[in-house]
Amino acid sequence: MLRKLYSLLFTLAGLLIIAGCSEKSNPEYDIQNFTSVFDNNKFDASYFPIDMRETPDGGYIILGGRRLSENSEFAGIYLLKVDKFGQFEKEIDVPKSTGVYPVGKLIEYQTRYYFFCMDEQTLNAQIASVDALLEAVAAKPVQGTLTYPGAVSFIDNNFVLLSYDNSAKQSVISLLNPDGGILASKGYDIGVGADDQIITEKYVIEHYLRTGRQWPFEVGKMANGLYYFNGFFNYTFSLVFSDVQADEPRNVVQGQSDKGGLSAVSYIGANKFAFARFSYGNNYILPNKDVPTGSPSSSDFGGYTLPELVADAPVKILPVTVDNKTALVYASNTRSKQIGLYFYDENSGKFISSRYLGFSNPYEIASLIQTTDGGLAITGTTYLAGRFPRICVFKISKEELAGQINK
Repeated sequence: MLRKLYSLLFTLAGLLIIAGCSEKSNPEYDIQNFTSVFDNNKFDASYFPIDMRETPDGGYIILGGRRLSENSEFAGIYLLKVDKFGQFEKEIDVPKSTGVYPVGKLIEYQTRYYFFCMDEQTLNAQIASVDALLEAVAAKPVQGTLTYPGAVSFIDNNFVLLSYDNSAKQSVISLLNPDGGILASKGYDIGVGADDQIITEKYVIEHYLRTGRQWPFEVGKMANGLYYFNGFFNYTFSLVFSDVQADEPRNVVQGQSDKGGLSAVSYIGANKFAFARFSYGNNYILPNKDVPTGSPSSSDFGGYTLPELVADAPVKILPVTVDNKTALVYASNTRSKQIGLYFYDENSGKFISSRYLGFSNPYEIASLIQTTDGGLAITGTTYLAGRFPRICVFKISKEELAGQINK
């Protein structure tokens, strides 16, 4: 059973948790601003968030993963429902017979929330969904042979899926309808040559097993109809543009093996992207970048440096609008073990302000959304006593968000 923690007390003999709640003297404030940490009475349990969505009742559904038994190679599926005050409502530890290895984005379509997972035995991709009240989880296989789902988006009422073909050693981009029918699919080699290919595939498999680096796989579609994915191609972690038809990519932003590439990719319209990149441990922010021509290297992109971020930091990018002003929110992990929020003007790319979330324990970013009231909701992982991974949620009001982007 999960509990929302307001105060913590740790002893040398073990973990003692004191939970309490304050009276809601101003309920409206508690909806607009809160911080929640969700503990579990199973101290050996390990949970991590992937993505979140706001529900019609003002609460939130969080898609997450959980550690399964030692005889299971992949993470299990975990779902958490939080009310509008940030308090626990319901959780589901999805049986591994339904699916394993949950993949975001968590996508709202009609009255359900969709995500991808895979069959533990066949490794085939599955489309899973749940209702807004977390009453039941359903999963159905994709109508074809797609294995190891890695990233998904939902555009024009169809799923765009990035997956990995373990047999052909290819990164695969596919277009699927909501029933799981494959409308188009194209694979691109991760590398040619036995030795180098084995090294590249090692990075991919360690990602899925969560025994190595978690790569920032991404997939989407531009307004001109061109698709893109951020993944492994030709020995490097690269941004690949494809029409999902031709044998060769339309364009490639090349990485530097596993040492350099794009750590975040967010399409912001027309020919523009917001990027973040990593290079040999360093991090760079590129808030407003045209799609390059030819086959450039990500190392040529430049960008603003952020030395306070951890090496090769995970980055999430969210375009937001407050009172007709647009901005980009970059979220990442700082060396001080907080979640850093960095605000940039979407049109000029100029830095506006920063804000830091988290206290006492380490905090790491997972996802962020703009809420219907104009504020921000952020989910991430915190480590109670420095070692128990638990899900956290922050809510920032519209007024505070406006203050950050109007400085």
